[in-house]
Amino acid sequence: MLSFWESDFYTSYDHIVVGSGIVGLSTALSIREKLPNARVLVLERGHFPTGASTKNAGFACFGSLSEIAADLEKLSEEEVLKLVQLRWEGLQLLRQRLTDEAIDFRNYGGYELLRANEVGVLEQMDRVNTLLKPLFGQPVYSLVNERIESFGFPNSRVEALVFNPFEAQIHSGRMMKRLTALATSKGVEVMTGAQVVAFEEQSGCVEVALANGPKLRAGQLVFCTNAFTRYFFPHADLEPGRGVVLVTQPIEGLKLKGTYHYDEGYYYFRNYENRVIFGGGRNLDLKTENTTDFNINDRILNQLKTDLQELILPDTRVEIDRVWTGIMAFGPNKKPIVERVSPRITMGVRLGGMGVAIGSKIGQQLAEIVCQ
Repeated sequence: MLSFWESDFYTSYDHIVVGSGIVGLSTALSIREKLPNARVLVLERGHFPTGASTKNAGFACFGSLSEIAADLEKLSEEEVLKLVQLRWEGLQLLRQRLTDEAIDFRNYGGYELLRANEVGVLEQMDRVNTLLKPLFGQPVYSLVNERIESFGFPNSRVEALVFNPFEAQIHSGRMMKRLTALATSKGVEVMTGAQVVAFEEQSGCVEVALANGPKLRAGQLVFCTNAFTRYFFPHADLEPGRGVVLVTQPIEGLKLKGTYHYDEGYYYFRNYENRVIFGGGRNLDLKTENTTDFNINDRILNQLKTDLQELILPDTRVEIDRVWTGIMAFGPNKKPIVERVSPRITMGVRLGGMGVAIGSKIGQQLAEIVCQ
């Protein structure tokens, strides 16, 4: 039974946000920026953000050459430019809010490894550079084959190397810690271990039921649950996508410095100090990886280990320190879903594996909707 004080002050809010990842906290923070006196509560079912916000590899990127070329097969040039702009502006907003120092932002640039069956994408480089020039003011992608050997990649496996000077890396743990601290400093309340099991829209509010907890009320309810959205909206146009990530033990004399992609961005690796963080391979087994289960797919992990030894760090003794998974959400194209579901319920989901880049802007867009 709730006390008078609990009932009076702990169960009623102006806005409740479900999900404490990048989008959820950015939404709550954006609402407080627009409505400084609003009571805003963020609900998180786990101790940490559940999906991928603290489980990603820490890439501050907006798409490799082959990724954008693939997007152009599904979307118009105008749509692709808007998508890249959303990612780029999202990264700038993240940096502005949290500071580069706080998130360990390091602009070493990014590279894409092209193998024999992938070099054809170079024919699209001029088109993509022309498309993106209004946003960046200069060509984004350039060929730097002379660096293949300096990074230690085998010439027998890597035929071309494409450079992007705008790509960077961050520390995802520091980012989320800082984002949480900033949100709470602005008056946002965060409740962990609070699993939403049901909600009901009523005439003057939305009632939210928690597992083993009290019922809460809010004027507006916002879902920032990405891959887990189908728990609440079974017909949402998205599919979960599990990603495997590993980190090596420290490697003496590591030559890698920056962020790297190959196979249309399905594989990605970077240095963290003198370690390598490496993830991906979802496309090896898309059906199995279409899940919200956090188990590790041994087939994918074994391929990561093989590529780590044969492609990324040949002739180098490597030991794996840790392996984990994160859960993303994808759709028929890379466009996120940001929409009002009903007069008091809104969602911002389906980030397409680009949560670091677009999460802050999606939160800003959601705040625009719910604060109208």
